[in-house]
Amino acid sequence: MKLSFKKRIALFNTLAVAITTAIVFVIIYAVVYLSSYRHLDTDILLEKEEIINSLDWKEDSIIVIKMPEWEEAEHKKVEVNPTFIQIVNNKDRMIFRSENLRSNHFLFNPLIAKEYFYNTTIDNQRLRLGQFPVQNDEGKIIGQLTIGVSQQESYYVLHNLFITLCISFLILLLVLYCVIYFAASKAIAPVHRLIQAASGINDVNINTRLPLPENEDEIYKLATTINELLNRIDSSIQQQKQFTADASHEIRTPLAAIKGTLEVLLRKKREPEQYEEKIKEVLTQTDRLNNLFDQLLQLARLESGSIKKETVDLNNILKEAELKFGKQIQEKKICLTSTIAESVSVYANSFFLSVIVDNLFSNAVKYAATNGTINCSWNIDTKTFSITNDGTVITQQQIPLLFNRFYRADDSRNSLIPGNGLGLSIVKKLSDIQHIEIIVSSSKSNTIFSLKFPA
Repeated sequence: MKLSFKKRIALFNTLAVAITTAIVFVIIYAVVYLSSYRHLDTDILLEKEEIINSLDWKEDSIIVIKMPEWEEAEHKKVEVNPTFIQIVNNKDRMIFRSENLRSNHFLFNPLIAKEYFYNTTIDNQRLRLGQFPVQNDEGKIIGQLTIGVSQQESYYVLHNLFITLCISFLILLLVLYCVIYFAASKAIAPVHRLIQAASGINDVNINTRLPLPENEDEIYKLATTINELLNRIDSSIQQQKQFTADASHEIRTPLAAIKGTLEVLLRKKREPEQYEEKIKEVLTQTDRLNNLFDQLLQLARLESGSIKKETVDLNNILKEAELKFGKQIQEKKICLTSTIAESVSVYANSFFLSVIVDNLFSNAVKYAATNGTINCSWNIDTKTFSITNDGTVITQQQIPLLFNRFYRADDSRNSLIPGNGLGLSIVKKLSDIQHIEIIVSSSKSNTIFSLKFPA
């Protein structure tokens, strides 16, 4: 249906009211119809009692008595409220016919055994008829009495009522459609303003927000929801721009180093040892690029997919991480301590948890002070695992940015400390997938990364 929203509202509401109104009008017409015919039937029954009392019978013969009363004016006239009478015996012979019937007669069913009402027309005049069997003292039907009264007045009343209801129905629908259409136009005017405002928003002015209506109704909630969506899109675009810039920087750095090393080698001939040294530098930068691409691919794979959880021994995960970074721990003479009991286990994905702990352990070793300490602990009440190191201090302004891709604290973004700022982003993504809350706190003496597992 190619109709505007407000036209559909007006059409469907009008249709609903039309059906309701039609039902009411039909009920009104039916009540008037039944009332008018019930009134006519009552008049016929009263006339029937009077006529039956004026009849007598002998065996199968009907005897008409009190003839003077049957010559009343209502039995003679035809024009105004006439009453028609016809009596036949069981041999279909006419016993009596009122004068206003003239040469006409009523059709009747000789087999009728109880009163029966129906409509007919004589000389273009609409009549309501009642046919009644005439019974003798033994209960035998010896004839049929038919009484008719004019239903012209009832017909005119019903006809005029029908025309009035039909015209009123059509006018009501037309007026109702216009009123509902006008009301719908006023009701959805705020929606049109939202559409107009939203249509002008693009990636250039994504910071623009929709105006909020004065009334805090559904339109207000819609505008608020759209604004919240725009906030998320704006944040995503900004993160994407930051990601592109940071990725370009991280990729450009090793590429520039490789290019510079190769240019130095091409300037003049060198000793084999020098070539070997420069090639090692190129390989180191190539490994850095390869590691960067691997981590980017890992982040992309984490965007979707379900995970399988199981009971994981936390000490085994820590021991594996300690073995991986044992060389760095020895080089920096770090004292590693743990207060985690052997029986501690958590419900998580074993591989993902291993990646999380590896990255946190790697950062703890990387930023720990020489001759410093790293401590691993477990809080059984809150189900929280913590890694504490006494190295680089993280400011409160830097903490919310730690999990952004390619983010590294300003004083750590140098060639002396390896890394590309993707480790904590991976940790955050893996923690969110498993509903693990990651908490960071830092002071002048130490920095603590904590994993709070769901209860």
